[in-house]
Amino acid sequence: QHLIFANLLRKKIRTALTIGSFAVALFLFGILAVVRGAFSGLVDAAGADRLLVTSMVSFIESLPVSYRDRLLRIPGVKQVTSMKMTPGFYQDERNSFGLVAIDVENHRAMYPEFIIPDDQWAAFAADREGCIVGEALAKKFHWKIGERIPVLSRGETWEFNIRGIYRGRQPQHDADDFWYQRKLREEKVPRSKGYAGWYIVRVVHPDHAAQVVKAIDQEFANSAWETRTGTEKAFLAAVVKQMGNVEFLILSIGGVVFFTLLLVTGNTMAIAVRER
Repeated sequence: QHLIFANLLRKKIRTALTIGSFAVALFLFGILAVVRGAFSGLVDAAGADRLLVTSMVSFIESLPVSYRDRLLRIPGVKQVTSMKMTPGFYQDERNSFGLVAIDVENHRAMYPEFIIPDDQWAAFAADREGCIVGEALAKKFHWKIGERIPVLSRGETWEFNIRGIYRGRQPQHDADDFWYQRKLREEKVPRSKGYAGWYIVRVVHPDHAAQVVKAIDQEFANSAWETRTGTEKAFLAAVVKQMGNVEFLILSIGGVVFFTLLLVTGNTMAIAVRER
């Protein structure tokens, strides 16, 4: 043991650099593990009994609000709500996030994984210019309940009153959203009146999801606004896939880091042997 420590301390710079190489490699492995966990957690957090109904043309295309009642009449459908997202900026265009217009009447019941105090939700529902922000977003911009904040969207400045802050029941639940009332969006953007972005449908039982998906798309086939329906998990997995093969990228980077670490270790050992 004494000889081992004596040999390590004989070349202090080499020992420090070798230890530093191991530390950097372990740090990179940790970062890769966190990134991989974030992407997989996004998909795993999806509700097993929720479906997304979007336009056949594009996800950003709107669907009529009249579709809600027709969706509720389809066998196997339990609940329906809608969303519409537009880009928003706070103070600077680098501070971007999504402004999500929601249906106040049924959004909370659709997403029980988000925790919002009853009094905050009631204040939000009573205020046309109210909003609810995610805990992570509130921390990022140091927002507090009761503040009135300006948000730039579509070249205009919209002002909102922060009426509540929500958090997820689990760490993987997204807490970066900015919710406001769909009725306010219709006032700010008159051409959007009568239209919703996409629909979220809760089925009676997850095992019946495939039949409900087929029934929904058949219901709106050959209409002016045909639909594309799928499970929430499949939709999020497709979004992650569009960002590239994350799994392959992480494994490739990890392989390069590990190979480099072997080279550094082998070179250090070879020099030590030659010196001895």
